[in-house]
Amino acid sequence: MPAIASGSQKILVVVKSTDKLGRLDSYLSHHENVNLSRNQIQNLIDDAKILVNSILPSKKYLVQPGDKIEINIPPPKISDISAQNIPIEICFEDEYLAVVNKPAGMVVHPASGNYEGTLVNALMYHFKNLSQKGGTERAGIVHRLDKNTSGLLLVAKDDRVHTQLQEALQEREIKRVYTALVCGHVKEDGEIDAPIGRSSRDRKKMAVTNRASREAQTHFKLIDRYRTYDLLDVTLQTGRTHQIRVHLAHIGHPVFGDPEYGGREKWHKGIFANERQSAKALLEIMPNQALHSRKLEFVHPVKGAKVVVESKLPENFEKLLKTLDKEGR
Repeated sequence: MPAIASGSQKILVVVKSTDKLGRLDSYLSHHENVNLSRNQIQNLIDDAKILVNSILPSKKYLVQPGDKIEINIPPPKISDISAQNIPIEICFEDEYLAVVNKPAGMVVHPASGNYEGTLVNALMYHFKNLSQKGGTERAGIVHRLDKNTSGLLLVAKDDRVHTQLQEALQEREIKRVYTALVCGHVKEDGEIDAPIGRSSRDRKKMAVTNRASREAQTHFKLIDRYRTYDLLDVTLQTGRTHQIRVHLAHIGHPVFGDPEYGGREKWHKGIFANERQSAKALLEIMPNQALHSRKLEFVHPVKGAKVVVESKLPENFEKLLKTLDKEGR
């Protein structure tokens, strides 16, 4: 395990009327007393390490004269991330980037208490070059998937390509399509446009809230309908933490098997008694949420060609759907 350096840092900034105002992340990245990049500041905001007037802000918060901004910088980590020969499925690769298929249960990058067995450990073994824009702990990682979500992820092999791919994500130029089995029946294809921020009840979870939230849009399309569940194609317009899981739970249709957002025992308590035994068997097939990133579509940042990568559903997801087919519609 890497050694953890002692000594966190706290910076207090009081906004002056003579300062050049603007978005919080931009303002702080240009402040003479804050030696942090805009990306680092955004990460600190996401991790609830920045407060404005004792309240958690969004990155788009516009600073005002008199605002008191408190920045809490965690102690630096001495990187000791090692390459590990962990099998991974590489769905696309060239000299600039790759697309890999992450299995459910694998953490994307190392963090406190979890420095081995992650996707980054595997990437360091399988690829000679990886971008270092996010540091060694996030080598090559352009975007993330939750630990128990499976599917396709973009990997950058140098910092320039990493920057271009992240910009394409921000401009919504990369199409990300997920397959999700949800509890209950949606009325029709639709869009969920609801801001997402940290839950006030549980800081490890996200929620639809107007408090320190960020805009979030999710589109979904009905693919198949089973007796108690619907199979959806879900497309992200934004990429907020836990976005699909939070949005679908918000409209009353949590992702099947999702323990954090009501897709396991919580939702199934409300169904008919004769369906509960069947649900119990189905949940044993799917220990994680039934959510898979199945398609990535983007323009290659160097070659300019359109790239489309698709992946099959994991075996347990396929088994789940086959079982539902046998049970009838």
